Amino acid sequence: MVDGAVGTGGEPEPSDSLRTFGAVVQGLREHAGLSREEFGELVRFSKHTVASVELGRRMPDPVFVERAEEALGMAGVLRKAAGRLERQPGLAAWFRRWARLEALAITLYTYECRLVPGLLQTEAYARQLFVDELPPLGDEQIEAQWAARSERQRLLRERPNTTFSFILEEHLFLRHTGGVEVTRELIDHILAITELRNIEIQVMPLVRESHAGLHGPLQLLETPENQWFAYLEGQQSGQLINDRKVVSVLQRRYARMRAQALSPECSVSLLRRMRGDL
Repeated sequence: MVDGAVGTGGEPEPSDSLRTFGAVVQGLREHAGLSREEFGELVRFSKHTVASVELGRRMPDPVFVERAEEALGMAGVLRKAAGRLERQPGLAAWFRRWARLEALAITLYTYECRLVPGLLQTEAYARQLFVDELPPLGDEQIEAQWAARSERQRLLRERPNTTFSFILEEHLFLRHTGGVEVTRELIDHILAITELRNIEIQVMPLVRESHAGLHGPLQLLETPENQWFAYLEGQQSGQLINDRKVVSVLQRRYARMRAQALSPECSVSLLRRMRGDL
């Protein structure tokens, strides 16, 4: 189970409550005579995020709820309604809190050695992962998982002021998950993402005598309040860490890996060479 996808141990839950909450937000916003863009400025979220919440596609972050309360002059109505939202289609229960923090992060670091992380996946690559799940997933489960993953990926383009860093192992592309065509599309997709100013992608070379990431994959993020969290995910479980001492250790490991991996420029060159060899 990777990137909070839901398997048979935590099936996708219905999104009726999300749609209802979103409709309430939309109704109150329109009653106040505010466009999505104007409301977004008041709550300091993009109009795209506002739309995602109103359409029930996105779990509202607690900060969004608090700012919406203030902007719309509610007396705890939205706060109480949000307290009943426990459902987020396609995301496992253990991942939801991290996903909410991720949506607000001003810095997000990701190291992966098992597969290309969800924020960078193409649909074809992600669907291959879902098809390979054991026990097998049903069609509705696969659709819910891709919908949730696709929604998360909007962060890369909707949060231009957020700093994203990814360190990916070279062997992730040599495995050819899903076949050569899927790998070719995946590399093209990642090369396009590297052109965004706020995103840095580095490849850890296949041969490396010293490697600070041998303990496994990790994610780190910084909130707008400059608080750091870490997230470690295993099979059927995930661990959100806010202990400063533990987070500090993981930050140092990630910093060492950034120095050990290829530079962003060399990483792009390597990906282009790998693309040419397919």
